[in-house]
Amino acid sequence: MGSAAKKLAELSRVLSHALRHEPWLYDIEIDASGWVGLPELIGMLRTKRPEWSDLSQADLEHMIRDSSKERHEIHDGRIRALYGHSIPRRLVRSQLPPPEILYHGTSGESVESIKASGLQPMRRQHVHLSVDAKTAAAVGSRKASVPVVLRVRAAEAHLSGVLFYAGNDETWLAGGVPWKFIDISTPPDP
Repeated sequence: MGSAAKKLAELSRVLSHALRHEPWLYDIEIDASGWVGLPELIGMLRTKRPEWSDLSQADLEHMIRDSSKERHEIHDGRIRALYGHSIPRRLVRSQLPPPEILYHGTSGESVESIKASGLQPMRRQHVHLSVDAKTAAAVGSRKASVPVVLRVRAAEAHLSGVLFYAGNDETWLAGGVPWKFIDISTPPDP
């Protein structure tokens, strides 16, 4: 990874931590939907590292555009993290009908617990679901060398009252999904 790419990755990491997990450590206030004003955020980031002293909105837009995952969005002079929040208060989200099928990658050791209580958000506000099995397998590979991919019958679950929210083009969110809407899938070839 080149020096510029490392700087963008570090900026993304710090930004994600500030917007998703502990905004109070960065002296920023996020609103009920997770937004913070760009001037406030840029001002905070400029004080964190000498190399960020001339950070601009264009730099943040470049980081978002060149990121391998769509983690943040900028709109109307504000920025927010799209998903992955663990802050104590629940963010306001718009409920949407999900695709028919979504996927979740996990470890084999977690399957029995998921069978007993369904998919749960654990330390986050929502369960993260992928739009394709390959992405779910990649996510699951962070938890196990041989991940298990769960196939979630999201449309059926939604009709039964499970709430779903769009995170980004590749990630959907749910408060929890009962096991009766989940099947174990065969992981796709890499």
